[in-house]
Amino acid sequence: MTQQVRIMRGREWARPVRPVRREVLEATPGLDEGRPPLLFVPGFGHGAWAFAEHWLGHAAERGFSGYALSLRGQAGSGPAPEATLRAYAHDVVQVAAGLPRQAVLVGHGAGALVVAHALARYPARAAVLAAPVFGGWVTALTALRRNPLGTLPALFGGRLRCSRVQLFGRELPRDEARRHLSRLGRPARRAQWQLLLGREPEPAVGDPPVLVLGSPEDRVVPRSALTRAARRYASAPLLFPGMGHDVMLDAGWREPIDAILDWLEKERSGSLSPGGSVRGSYRVG
Repeated sequence: MTQQVRIMRGREWARPVRPVRREVLEATPGLDEGRPPLLFVPGFGHGAWAFAEHWLGHAAERGFSGYALSLRGQAGSGPAPEATLRAYAHDVVQVAAGLPRQAVLVGHGAGALVVAHALARYPARAAVLAAPVFGGWVTALTALRRNPLGTLPALFGGRLRCSRVQLFGRELPRDEARRHLSRLGRPARRAQWQLLLGREPEPAVGDPPVLVLGSPEDRVVPRSALTRAARRYASAPLLFPGMGHDVMLDAGWREPIDAILDWLEKERSGSLSPGGSVRGSYRVG
């Protein structure tokens, strides 16, 4: 079994993150064939439910154990009104370190930024950044331009509100989209601000392969941002046309998760480099 190492900084020793109850949903295959477990990390406002809807069960059907974490203060995890990006990354590292094998970290939206910070503290087997929101004023200005009424309150500490057309493609039935939207929660105010003003993630421990994917029609993350995120890890993004921001909930949810699992199978065989290609009808950006 690969030894799992957590890196602690002096400030973290002096000011440890407050413990909180964490909701972790899981789905495991009937036969354990030694594949690395996947730890799914949702974006702000989402919870573990967003992956339990489709991706957890599908991963288990293909032989991968899947675990989905609700960040503190979200869904079924304990309340944490003053949560920070550091606290979110701490939760990811703690859960990953408790899994039976070296895990693959899969982050969506702002959860991809949390995963990027966690990679500096946990030697992941690999990582996947789905529709990554890496923050900064460019992200804020893009959100303001595309969703001014939903974004402006968040700049003053209010709740960020996303619309159906931002999160989902046209093929997802309206009643299903409304059901997902009704489950969105409110992220912590400090974490929201840090998303806009926070520092860049530190380099990943152990240089794991990283896959970046998203949709060219995403109205939250522009294609240029996907390209920048992929270049950070010396790769190109996989693009899934016709989908919205929430690729794990949209009508075409099966295609991205199959691409991820195909990529991991290739990585497991030892023939994958960071950003390596996988089969499918999607395209590399």
